[in-house]
Amino acid sequence: MAGSRSYQSVSRRELVKLAPVLAVGAFAVPSLQPALLSRGVELSDWAAARWFRRGHLAPTFPDASVVPLNRFPLNSYLADDPGVDLEAWTLRVDGEVSTPGDYTLERIRGLTPVKQNTRHVCVEGWDVIGSFGGTPIATLLADAGADTRARFLAFSCADDYYESLDMASALHPQSLLCYDMHGAPLSREHGAPLRLILPTKIGYKSAKYLTSLTVTNVLSRRGYWADQGYSWFNGL
Repeated sequence: MAGSRSYQSVSRRELVKLAPVLAVGAFAVPSLQPALLSRGVELSDWAAARWFRRGHLAPTFPDASVVPLNRFPLNSYLADDPGVDLEAWTLRVDGEVSTPGDYTLERIRGLTPVKQNTRHVCVEGWDVIGSFGGTPIATLLADAGADTRARFLAFSCADDYYESLDMASALHPQSLLCYDMHGAPLSREHGAPLRLILPTKIGYKSAKYLTSLTVTNVLSRRGYWADQGYSWFNGL
């Protein structure tokens, strides 16, 4: 019996030592790679969501640190300008809200305005400090009577891009519906008339050319890049 217990103990220790090797070996099997990668991304999102602190602010910077607008890189989904009719544009707000409707840019500008100099971090490896003005998402949700017990916000865009946020991230005080950049109205190539600015998230979460915001408990699609296998939560 003593010999059996010793054998079992050694076997467990050896298995623990071998676990990383076994994991690497599993990745070498092509049929297992998609499932392993998906599980890894899910685990990363789960951990990031639990570390997220709603009241913890991303760093802000003085005006002197803001990069000139012509040096702020452009990343677009289909085109730098999908041809939004700025005069007729509205943001549709619906789902779990008591007063669904269409918000004009003037109406959004009439809500509590904020300005913040924050860092925009791209998944490609670059980052810049920009100056952004807009309305906190939380302010618009309050104005529309949103049920903040709902789990998600889903966004659609004029260029067919789409994105979503968990409610805690949407309610973060620095999560903006952005209409100004560097002290001027948002330009077309930077997402006019309205885009997301999310300094607690990687850059591709900050969708441009917003056309709708839906408060919901069920996501039919998570986000353009998340549905390609990238991280969904993607906190910084």
